[in-house]
Amino acid sequence: MSRFLPCRSLKTLPSIGGIREIRGPGCWGATRGIEGEVRRATRSDSGTKGTCDSEAPSGNQAAPSDQLGRRPARLGLAGFAGAALLLTLVPLLPARSAERAVIQEILDGDQLFVDGQKARVNQQATAPDDVSTKASRGALAFPGGAVGRINRFSRMRLGQSCFLLESGQVLVSGKAAGCTRSARLSVRGTNYLLEVDEQGESQLSVLEGTVEVEALKDGTPAGTAPTTVQAGQKLRLSAQGVILALLSLSSGDYDAILRGPLFEGFRLPLPNYGSLESYLRRYQPSVSLPSLPVAPALPIRSLPSFGLPRLF
Repeated sequence: MSRFLPCRSLKTLPSIGGIREIRGPGCWGATRGIEGEVRRATRSDSGTKGTCDSEAPSGNQAAPSDQLGRRPARLGLAGFAGAALLLTLVPLLPARSAERAVIQEILDGDQLFVDGQKARVNQQATAPDDVSTKASRGALAFPGGAVGRINRFSRMRLGQSCFLLESGQVLVSGKAAGCTRSARLSVRGTNYLLEVDEQGESQLSVLEGTVEVEALKDGTPAGTAPTTVQAGQKLRLSAQGVILALLSLSSGDYDAILRGPLFEGFRLPLPNYGSLESYLRRYQPSVSLPSLPVAPALPIRSLPSFGLPRLF
């Protein structure tokens, strides 16, 4: 099912994972999926209606309105029933995992931005918004309950099928798929750390669970078989999507992550922290687990005392 997003300035965004977006004033972005489907959209400028298509129909191809005019549609009882069922089911379809996010926490000042503007707690960002930090850290809540913690001096862009990490670090707990310029991740509710350096090389550290990595070339699948990264492994990719190393995470790697800036100081717990804790207790018993955030205690008001009469 297609979903169209409000446009801003007229431009074509780079293809990430085979998805392109075209946007313009008053237009709803048209997208192209990997399977080659072209989704049409309409716009309204000064009361007139037009189309924003990624491809124009050829000279021999009739417009959809002309085709409908030549072949009057006949909708029987079964068709009406199917249409009614579809309208009933559409609102129940789940939102895509990285299409929007709500700012949960901002740490170390106020230098967390949405599209270059200072963000605030409980503010919602929607694809294709950019979320970036300077000297601050933050936590984002995705649809479905996943949480992403973004480190200092990081930048990511929300998308319909995944978020694109352009630089820096993000820790994800839950079912939220991430992308880089050279890879797309498929997750099943796990805890992983994704990093992209200044040269465009990326590293995926799977703290718990399993992540499937698909190499991308120029934003589209490279045609190679996906690589499965198991819990306790880290995968390093070049800027071109070439696998540089697949190594095991040591207890020192875990200690550095768990005591690092993506765990320290956050007040809200990770949704899948219990699974991570169980995995570490079983397979990395020497790793010191971080203490869980504790909600501040509410002040207890003392009850007024009443004097009792003395009987003796």
